[in-house]
Amino acid sequence: MNRRDTLITIEDLKQGSDEALHTVYVANRQKFINFAKRYNLSNDEVLDVYQDAYIAFYENVMNGKITKFTSSISTYIISIGKFMIFNALKQKKKTTNDNYDFLLEKNDNELIENIEIDATLLSQEQKLLYEHYSNLGKKCIELLDLFYYRGYSIEDILKHTHYNSENVIKSTKSRCLKNLKERIFNHG
Repeated sequence: MNRRDTLITIEDLKQGSDEALHTVYVANRQKFINFAKRYNLSNDEVLDVYQDAYIAFYENVMNGKITKFTSSISTYIISIGKFMIFNALKQKKKTTNDNYDFLLEKNDNELIENIEIDATLLSQEQKLLYEHYSNLGKKCIELLDLFYYRGYSIEDILKHTHYNSENVIKSTKSRCLKNLKERIFNHG
């Protein structure tokens, strides 16, 4: 956790401390903007996403979904915002910048990996998906992450990866999904 995050407690936030709320908002705003620059969004869109991510974070604290910080507040807010960005890009069907380096995505995974998932909050289906997805193999995980989690189109994946054609990507994706479904259904 960064120094400012450690000064703010969940209790401070739950009590509605204006100082705590302001500190969290200001301390994480520029970090989020810097993170979001790599995506094809306008400044206004980035600020809207940041505000929505901050509100989601605050609501999760207030309704008890967050009872302790297992990562920094910045990591939590950026992770929420990242999902919102991918949803916005998917809805607008924007493509990635031609100069975009897909290798950067591997570094971004640290944000998600630093968040502990409370297994008691997951349904049985989610637990099975989490377990079997992580055992699919590197190529399947990478392809499914790019397509479903990050919202990239088949064309974008073709431009920026080692695949030879859109058909190869589609068939590989289909095979990976089939494998995942079989693992889940055979488990239960």
